Formats: sequence, C-alpha cells, structure tokens
Amino acid sequence: MQTEKHLTGTLVLSVFTAVLGFFQYGYSLGVINAPQKVIEAHYGRVLGIVSPDKYATNASGEDGTFLQAGTEGTLPAPTDISEDLATSPHILTMYWSLSVSVFAIGGMVSSFTVGWIGDRLGRVKAMLVVNVLSIAGNLLMGLAKFGPSHILIISGRAVTGLYCGLSSGLVPMYVSEVSPTALRGALGTLHQLAIVTGILFSQILGLDFLLGNDEMWPLLLGLSGVAALLQFFLLLLCPESPRYLYIKLGKVEEAKKNLKRLRGNCDPMKEIEEMEKEKQEAASEKKVSIRQLFTSSKYRQAVIVALMVQISQQFSGINAIFYYSTNIFERAGVDQPVYATIGVGVVNTVFTVISVFLVEKAGRRSLFLAGLMGMLVSAVAMTVGLVLLSQFAWMSYVSMVAIFLFVIFFEVGPGPIPWFIVAELFSQGPRPAAIAVAGFCNWACNFIVGMCFQYIADLCGPYVFAIFAGLLLIFFLFAHFKVPETKGKSFEEIAAVFRRKKLSAKAMTELQDLRRSEEA
Repeated sequence: MQTEKHLTGTLVLSVFTAVLGFFQYGYSLGVINAPQKVIEAHYGRVLGIVSPDKYATNASGEDGTFLQAGTEGTLPAPTDISEDLATSPHILTMYWSLSVSVFAIGGMVSSFTVGWIGDRLGRVKAMLVVNVLSIAGNLLMGLAKFGPSHILIISGRAVTGLYCGLSSGLVPMYVSEVSPTALRGALGTLHQLAIVTGILFSQILGLDFLLGNDEMWPLLLGLSGVAALLQFFLLLLCPESPRYLYIKLGKVEEAKKNLKRLRGNCDPMKEIEEMEKEKQEAASEKKVSIRQLFTSSKYRQAVIVALMVQISQQFSGINAIFYYSTNIFERAGVDQPVYATIGVGVVNTVFTVISVFLVEKAGRRSLFLAGLMGMLVSAVAMTVGLVLLSQFAWMSYVSMVAIFLFVIFFEVGPGPIPWFIVAELFSQGPRPAAIAVAGFCNWACNFIVGMCFQYIADLCGPYVFAIFAGLLLIFFLFAHFKVPETKGKSFEEIAAVFRRKKLSAKAMTELQDLRRSEEA
C-alpha cells in the first residue's frame, strides 16, 4: 500500500521521460547491424571502388563471401573486378568497422563530462541540452544519401555516441535521486528495459520488407531522433531532482515542492532529514574529483565494486551470444534465422520486465550472483554444444537452449543492476565522479568487445565461450565476497557497510601482524 502511494503520475512521467535516453542507446546499439549489407554496398558505390552492379543488396553467405568483424551477416565479395580493386573489401571493412565502433568512442569521450554538466546545469536541464546532440546525430544519418554517406554516417554515429555517453550517466543519476528508497531498484531496472526495447525495435524495423532495404535505410538509422524529440518536450514537464536542489543549490522550499509533486500526499520530512544528513556529510568532505575518488581510501572499495560490475556486464559474453545466434540457428536448421534472433530479443525484453519485479523482492546482490552463475552454466553448455556439433547434430539444439538461458540469466541480474547500483553506492559528493568513471569503464569495455571479439572467435573457434565461462567465474567470486546488498538502504547505510568492511579488513591485517611478531 505504501508503495502505491509513492508511485505517482509525476514520478512515472519523470522516470519514463528519463529512460527514453536509454531507449535511444539501445536503438543505436542494434540498428547498425540489420542494414549492414545495403549500407556497405552504398559505401562501395559512393567511394567508386565497386561498380553499382557488383553488390547484391539482399544476399547472404555463399562461396566467395567474407565476414565482417563483430557482425552476424556476410557480404558477397566482388567477383570480376580488376586486381587493383581487389583490396576493396578491406577498405569497406575499415569504413564499416569505424561506422560501428565510433559510437563507443563518442560514449567514452563524453562520459567524463557527466558530473560537470549534471552539477552545472542540473539533472533535467542537462538532459534537455544533450538531447540536441542526439537530434543532430540522427539528422546526419537520416540525410546520409544526400552527401558522402560514409562521412555522414560516421559523423552521425560519433555525435550520437557523445549523447549516449552523457545520457547513460545523467539518467541513472536523475532516476536514483527522484525515486523513493522502496522503489529505487525497480525503477532503476527500467534502464535496461529501455535498452533491450530499443534493440528489439531496431531489429524489427531493420527487416528487409520494413526499413532495412536500399531505399529506407537512412530513415532506419535516423529514426531514434523521434524519441529524442519526444524526450525533449516531455522533460519540460519533469521536476528537477529534489536532492540536487536541496544539497547542491540549498533551495529548501523548491526541493520540498518538487518532492511533494513526486511523492503525492506523503510527508516529505523523512526524506528531507536524510538529505540534510547527506548535505552535511557532503559539505564536510567537499567536492570529490575523479582523482580523489581513486586516491582516497574512503572510496576505494566502492570504486572497485562500481568498476567490476560494469566490466562483468560487458565481458560476460552477452554481445558474443548475439553475434553467434544467427549462425547457430542456421546450423540448427531454422528456415528464417533472423526471426529466431528477434525471438532472442523478445525473450531479452520479457525477462527484463520480470527483473523489474524481482529486484526489490530478491535484492540486488542475490540476483546479480544468480545471474552470473546461470550465465556461467549456459556458457559451458554453449561450449559443449559448439565443440560436439560436428559429431552430434542434436547438439545444435543444446546450443539454442543455451542461448536463450544465457539471455534470461543476463537480464535477471548482470544486465540491469550495474546501471543503477553505482548511483546507490555513493553519496551526493562523490556520486557524479563515480558515475562518470563507471560510464567510461562500461563504454571502454563495450568498445574492446566490439573490436576484438571476432578476432578471438576466429582464433579460438568453438572454445570462445570457455573464455567467457572463466571470466564469469571470476566475476561471481568477486561479487560474492565484495558486492554489498543495497536493497532498501539509504546512501548512508550503504556507506556504513563499506566502512565496516574496511575496519574488519584492517583488524584482520593487524591481527596477522601481531601473530607474525609473536612467532618471531
């Protein structure tokens, strides 16, 4: 009953509007894969390295094809071009790889400015301003056919990446600050739901008979600009974060007014008292820079946890699963593997919705651990299925089941939890710097996986998922011993958990030193 009182129309509007930024992030991640062949063919024509009739716009893996790094499809190689143009596939590969990876580079660059722009402009105004980047980037891609398409797409992806890097820090910051403690985890899970919904939309719209064809692909690439425009106008209706107003600006009455808008008829004084405590501590510790975040022993454990949950999300192997899924479905005899891949996207979305309800009941830590262990078992099953596929045809079905289970367990914990747990681990002072560092780490890992996975897969073959199984075991052990439970706890209570761990570790060290001195 208390939860229902907290869930007001203004809170729903504010959270929905904010996570539209993550919808754009998911859409941008997924949209570039579907029209790969038609865009590469267009690149070839624009650059003059392949004549217009040399590339089919709707072909797939036959003899003489070559595979693009980090993608699911193949593209026919030119057959009767002159020897001096024989390197054209490599040129197209370079431009295509840059078109894909420049998005993550933009995210890495902008993630470090999240704290500054969030504190300087406020959470809502900052999200308003950075939306201009999204609109501009999508316009560049949408107009790609009217100029040098490779330059416009790469530029548009870079600008959109800048937006997503800023948005992926500002959105969790805002959502965690406007959410009541009882709903903070459930509402924080909506970040991941928005991402997978964006990916699913891009997969569906990217089908050949919709927008993934030679005529409509610029519209497909630029379509998330609609979400940017919607978010821009809805943000005008959203209240500024009460925590930001009270703690950063000292506007007590305005903070109370916004808190009443967000909470309805609930008494705001309990939260105001919590903010006052946080404000006093923030005042005593002053502003925390990124450098201080790493050099101060006060934040060290929390920073390590924040970075490791981001690393575990990106290095879990989830992107590899999506890269391999179409190929495995083809081997299993599925007539239309692209629809089976969309089926994986649907499962992805459904279980993200389920995790919204699970996260406040089971807790962050237990779900994170369960998700990692489930992914570990699925990765082992995937490896066995791929290794024995040539000997037993039915092993392809083992691989198919493993794909779906891997995705399900990812959405139970490692998918959604890293997006909001970082904001829960830090108080107002170090939070902006911590979110910036965690965001950079996530984007950097994203870039590494995107650039290196195909090379590792070529080197290791079917054993590539054994590497992810090993990494998942490491992540599980770390989470078991180091990640605290943040469910239903205030920022002060979470900070106290780290202080106790630090004191217990210090006491253990002192005890060991005492024993050594006695033995000596």
